[in-house]
Amino acid sequence: MDDAAQPRAPASLQARSRREGWCEALLNRRMLICVFTGFSSGLPLYLLINLLPAWLRTEGVDLATIGFFALIQLPYTWKFLWSPLLDRIAPPFLGRRRGWMLLTAVLLLIAIPLFGAFQPQHDIWPIVALSTAVALFSASQDIVLDAYRRELLPDLELGLGNAIHVNAYRVASLVPGALALILADHLPWSSVYAITALFMLPGIVLALVVAEPVAPAGQPRSLREAVIEPFREFVERDGAFEAVTLLAFIFLYKLGDSMATALATPFYLDMGFSKTDIGLIAKNVGLWTSVVGGLLGGLWMVKIGINRALWLFGVVQVVSILGFAWLAWVHRPDRALLALVIGFEALGVGLGTAAFTAFIARATDRRYTATQFALFTSLAAVPRTVVNASTGWIVDHIGWFAFFLLCTALALPGMALLLRVAPWRAQSPEWDPPRGIA
Repeated sequence: MDDAAQPRAPASLQARSRREGWCEALLNRRMLICVFTGFSSGLPLYLLINLLPAWLRTEGVDLATIGFFALIQLPYTWKFLWSPLLDRIAPPFLGRRRGWMLLTAVLLLIAIPLFGAFQPQHDIWPIVALSTAVALFSASQDIVLDAYRRELLPDLELGLGNAIHVNAYRVASLVPGALALILADHLPWSSVYAITALFMLPGIVLALVVAEPVAPAGQPRSLREAVIEPFREFVERDGAFEAVTLLAFIFLYKLGDSMATALATPFYLDMGFSKTDIGLIAKNVGLWTSVVGGLLGGLWMVKIGINRALWLFGVVQVVSILGFAWLAWVHRPDRALLALVIGFEALGVGLGTAAFTAFIARATDRRYTATQFALFTSLAAVPRTVVNASTGWIVDHIGWFAFFLLCTALALPGMALLLRVAPWRAQSPEWDPPRGIA
């Protein structure tokens, strides 16, 4: 009996060590920082894609105009153009990363309440200008938060850290996508926007309390190097063909679900749901499902790796788009059906986004974090900005049901490119968490 028990002891100790390692990886200061980076990054974006369309729709603005409002998010697409400036130039306070984190958060805190001063029926162009400014400040904040997070996390924590970031990103949607909509039934829009802006305060606190990351060796020493070297390194890493293939994958992987959710709030309104229904059911069910799914996805990535996560989570992401088509086919305000469809969609998108963000982080060179990360995320934002600008026009011509079938079809090419950029069998070594995580 004693001899038979001998081989099991090391396995038990190994399993215990692995459990302790997972706890250390999850419960450390870096993961807490990822919560704050995700919340600060997500709030202004969800204001633009959820609260702004709902405000315009309730004020009588037509769907085609609301759809074209997606173009105000062009700064998210072009942010790589000024990312070298944020990589090279440091504000005269707090340091290169923390200084920009503070400045962008303060600008957003000032800009968001200004929406309440306008009337959509009469001030559409000032609203466009202000929306573009908010997108510019938000995209700049994303540049520095993404760079800070990439420099903060060891490679072994990228999957879990980015999953937590994505979850917090989606938690931020509760403010403009749920709380603000509920408040809009009881308060004037000026008060709604002022209250929403106050939720930028955690981003300001984050910039004041975190430590400035240590600059990696080999960083650009001039603005010219900061502009040229990140792109040269990316192209020369595996060759031009592989670089183009990687960029195509980044563009296509989230195309279908991005289009499907571009007009989500107007879609729910057109199906007969009230703003309170959307705030209490659609946003909350979707949020908590995505949070649970994202955390599970982050832990699964620890075990199965980023490549396989892209495959498995991507399948769920594609299938979940069909739930919108089902809701459009039924075309009645069924709250239970809404909760089911939104919950599954949030699970798929949450899982897919967590794996996708970890993949992008892994693809960057630490010497050029801000510029390369901005390049990749800018390309990923193209569907949300340029392509999504046509969604209102498409819905007007083919209807909601056919639109969601089209979104499902457009999600397939990105999955096909996984054969090239993230083969199923090409996995990194089994994860072994470092000791002594702070």
